[in-house]
Amino acid sequence: MQHKRGGIAAALITLTAGAVLAPAMAWADTFQTIDNTADPTFNQLLGINNSGTIAGYFGSGALGHPNQGYTVTPPYAQANFTAENFPSSVQTQVTGINNIGTTVGFWSNSAAGTSNFGFVDSGGRFTNVNDPLTPAGPPSVNQLLGVNDHNVAVGFYNGATGNSHGYTYNIASGTFSASINDPLGVSTTTAAINNAGQLAGFYVDANNVTHGFLDNGGVFTTYDAPGATATMLLGLNNEGEAVGVETTPSGLSEGLILNIASDTWSVVNDPNGIGTTTLNGINDQGQIVGFYVDAAGNTDGLLMTVPEPASLLLLVSGITGLAAFRRTRRG
Repeated sequence: MQHKRGGIAAALITLTAGAVLAPAMAWADTFQTIDNTADPTFNQLLGINNSGTIAGYFGSGALGHPNQGYTVTPPYAQANFTAENFPSSVQTQVTGINNIGTTVGFWSNSAAGTSNFGFVDSGGRFTNVNDPLTPAGPPSVNQLLGVNDHNVAVGFYNGATGNSHGYTYNIASGTFSASINDPLGVSTTTAAINNAGQLAGFYVDANNVTHGFLDNGGVFTTYDAPGATATMLLGLNNEGEAVGVETTPSGLSEGLILNIASDTWSVVNDPNGIGTTTLNGINDQGQIVGFYVDAAGNTDGLLMTVPEPASLLLLVSGITGLAAFRRTRRG
């Protein structure tokens, strides 16, 4: 069962052109590797709330390594992991968590994971969630990827042609929005939602190029990281920050942090990785989760903690910031 957020691994910390790097050791101290030892070969951390509780899963989905969901709380030792799997599922990924403890994700009833179905877990009560516009399949593809504090979840389904269509789901009423499609895209994935109802995600255009977007009340704005051949926005907080991943011209994947108000980007790679990093979730304190690939080829979960203001002084003073390429239109 593959996660739509794709991209893995890491290398060393870089920032947008003109930035001054903090000392290497200070930056290294902001990263923490978090793996469930039940399968140390593959972990992805996908969402984090303001209490620092993280949603994720272990297992690559390959034979003998099924996806198994979990949450983990500080200080992130093995004893702090709690298994979370949809009842009777073969595979589960927990992808998002809000500040009242509601989690969302998706599950599969087969080892191959060709069909997946969204779910909500509210206080240990699981609800199966599948947009009614989803074709019967097989395969049938529904994934919930994020949830805000109003218990509105966001996700996508694949249509009959295999293209993705976003939607929101009101947990209290059990109702779905109309399909969410970026006007410039042939395939749209809505990946994150904040408390204002703003959405972050990515779309694929007619030339098969992937672009990040923000949807503010039906007004879509494209965000392309400078110099990238592909951009995905995967996480969004209530403080005007989004995170995601870019593909470079050389084919590497690098983590992204976007300051929406200033249109500036930071490129982040975990220092323990070997080439690429993906950032998936960000809370209002600026803690960021994601994953990277280590020297042994294992996929490891990462937690990035933003340094204290004094530690950031050198960094902030040196950033010139590159403006995002933006196109705004109404859906």
